[in-house]
Amino acid sequence: MAHIKPFKCIRPAEDKASKIAALPYDVYSSEEAKAKVHGDAYTFLRIDRAETQFEEKIAVDDPRVYDKARQILDNMIENGDFISDGEDKYYIYELTMNGRTQTGIVACASIDDYCNNVIKKHENTREDKELDRIRHVDVCNAQTGPIFLAYRSKAEINEVVNKTKNNKAVYDFVSDDGIRHRVWDIALAEDIQTIRDGFEAIENIYIADGHHRAASAVKVGLKRRKEQPEFMELTGEEEFNFFLSVLFPDEELMIMDYNRVVKDLNGYSLEQFMDKVKENFDVECEGESQVVPSKKGEMGMFVDGKWYRINAKTDSMILDDPVKKLDVAILQDYLLGPVLGIEDPRTDNRIAFIGGIRGLGELERRVNSDMKVAFAMYPTSIGELFDVADKNMLMPPKSTWFEPKLRSGLFIHSL
Repeated sequence: MAHIKPFKCIRPAEDKASKIAALPYDVYSSEEAKAKVHGDAYTFLRIDRAETQFEEKIAVDDPRVYDKARQILDNMIENGDFISDGEDKYYIYELTMNGRTQTGIVACASIDDYCNNVIKKHENTREDKELDRIRHVDVCNAQTGPIFLAYRSKAEINEVVNKTKNNKAVYDFVSDDGIRHRVWDIALAEDIQTIRDGFEAIENIYIADGHHRAASAVKVGLKRRKEQPEFMELTGEEEFNFFLSVLFPDEELMIMDYNRVVKDLNGYSLEQFMDKVKENFDVECEGESQVVPSKKGEMGMFVDGKWYRINAKTDSMILDDPVKKLDVAILQDYLLGPVLGIEDPRTDNRIAFIGGIRGLGELERRVNSDMKVAFAMYPTSIGELFDVADKNMLMPPKSTWFEPKLRSGLFIHSL
């Protein structure tokens, strides 16, 4: 069973929500973040990336950065930019992009569920990326960026969500990128109990996005347990035992393609390269027409100014493994690795990854500038993600691209 609890939320004043809400901290480089916060007194990026508040060049992990983040957050709370809800609630967070809506429940998930694999992962984390958020959470004494969780849809939870969405929204605004954000609170005791009971009946929850934020939040919680004085008896309900999350039913989610571009043909001429590709893929030239893969096993390939539709010869491939049968794994195992020499896509600087939100035009642009060949992928499905996680296996790097991105600063969980 999953322990998903309501919490006392710190959130923006209604007239400040659209100004404060910000894209996740890790979508920006330091330079991009600094440009984004310039002249903006409200964006939450000032807190998530507090190195932007220093005139001089400063390391992102300098202790002064985390102290500055805490200072800005405390000042905004004191000034009334943020308000504190006095009772435990769940929240509904709805995002609409290009006419498509997905709705999740904002709540706190248990670090014990994470450690015991009730909350399942599909991706490894890097210690250096964890350390930054560990320090940020610990110094700010708050979790500020929600973890994107997914679960198999449950009717009784959906019923409460749909009923609550008939009420007036707490927030309703459109961000600069055209995404509409709406938020409702769930305050009725019977509705809170229904949602709590509904999640307790669910065997597993899945991390869709935010593995590093989740790992960092868990490590802060475990650290705080150890730091408690011996005379204090822990109940397990202390706030540091939980981490801020938005949980979406599987039927609401859309995973976009996560595409690949490679710098060179690994010493092959174009003709030799095409011959190697044809060993494991059926190849059809589409000329200048962009190829949007329409089914699993089908990919688009752009090279030398032309698009090709390539289909995996699945009869020659092992497809009874939930990882090996992913399209991104098939491309890696039968083309990127053996033909183009990309043995480890995590570390090889000859390969780059481009989220589907950028469009196929970005693949053409890169091939026409600094790359040689591009591959347009059919998106990984949420069912495939669940299958891999259920086997306690890991997905290849850059397998999933979720849109729209959850905003930081709309919900804060104080520890």
